Amino acid sequence: IGMSIVLQNFIQISQGARVKPLEPIITGGYRITGEGSNLVQISNMQIIIIVTTIVLMIGFTLLINKTSLGRSQRACEQDQKMASLLGVNVDRTISLTFVMGAALAAVAGTLFVLYYGVIDFFIGFLAGVKAFTAAVLGGIGSLPGAMLGGLLIGLIETFWSGYFSVEYKDVAAFSILAIVLIFMPSGLLGRPEIEKV
Repeated sequence: IGMSIVLQNFIQISQGARVKPLEPIITGGYRITGEGSNLVQISNMQIIIIVTTIVLMIGFTLLINKTSLGRSQRACEQDQKMASLLGVNVDRTISLTFVMGAALAAVAGTLFVLYYGVIDFFIGFLAGVKAFTAAVLGGIGSLPGAMLGGLLIGLIETFWSGYFSVEYKDVAAFSILAIVLIFMPSGLLGRPEIEKV
């Protein structure tokens, strides 16, 4: 979070603080049902986001569960010292994990900017906080958990905005997170950590 604040302020100083609009690249969509104010539709950009998310989740789940890199990542997650003794290159595994995380963040940021059509120096901060919240809510270390957490936060905010005040939708999402963590500290799909003595 500290590094993100440094980068945001660097961009603000070097590029300026104004919001910059982008020309829409992907337009159009499909009507699902309803007319007028009751119209329910899905845009082509929303379809691309859904498909990209599902493909990436399946791909990374297979990578973590079926490849040697995934086995190394899981070993390092559980016990770095033991993984090193078993021949896992811990530094390389951690570096590759950070590269993969950065690549995922780049894809998410690109889709985010294309969907909303604006860009500014502060655009990624709240999204990053909510992504971390989704990971904690779903369970740290669980890809399906992170996706479930993100889906739940999105649904909570959407329903809250529809029935209550829009200004407090973030409060609702973070309150649900706090309640879940009180009763399920490891998240919805996270594995409880077993301490061996």
